[in-house]
Amino acid sequence: MTLKLYFLRHGQTPFSQENKFCGSLDADLTIEGEKMAAAFAETYKDYPWQAVFVSPRKRTIATARPLCEQTGLEMQIRDGLQEIHYGAWEGKTTAEIDTEFHDDYLKWSADPAWYAPTGGELAVAIAYRALQVIDEIKHKYPTGKVLIVSHKATIRILLCSLLGIDVGRFRYRLGCPVSSVSVVEFGIHGPLLEMLGDRTHLTPELRALPGT
Repeated sequence: MTLKLYFLRHGQTPFSQENKFCGSLDADLTIEGEKMAAAFAETYKDYPWQAVFVSPRKRTIATARPLCEQTGLEMQIRDGLQEIHYGAWEGKTTAEIDTEFHDDYLKWSADPAWYAPTGGELAVAIAYRALQVIDEIKHKYPTGKVLIVSHKATIRILLCSLLGIDVGRFRYRLGCPVSSVSVVEFGIHGPLLEMLGDRTHLTPELRALPGT
């Protein structure tokens, strides 16, 4: 047996619905986001899960809750799985940020690994803290299936780090829509991306909702 990590992005929030930056803001799920969480739990409830690791934000906890209630697994909350801190950009649209923080936005867009949002967090810093959680999981659960409920940027940064992709390209190489699942298997040759951004557990209506 090998270890398989299932990376689940949280369900829809008002910010993802409106294409606004939301990192340290502690947003709730929308009604549709709650339906996404329930749909994931219904599809994946019979998997032989070893553990569930969750970011401490309300949107990730609410996304993990239906599965944990159905399986009896306890959420293991880890700060390292939190979303990127967007600093002064929190709650704003791309157009607003480009107008108010134009130079910073251009630098961040070119290389978010080493240029942070205004007053925010570098991608390399996210990789450092989040990979510590992955190391913990690999040590505690060398085989089996482990669910990680986290956020758009954090999941993409983790996937880049595990797959040998430049972290500075995380925004342009991997998709991660709301309530999507990506799977990485740790085999004898290292991490293998088995599935990326899958949302087949959602109804067509939920998949078609606008937003990021």
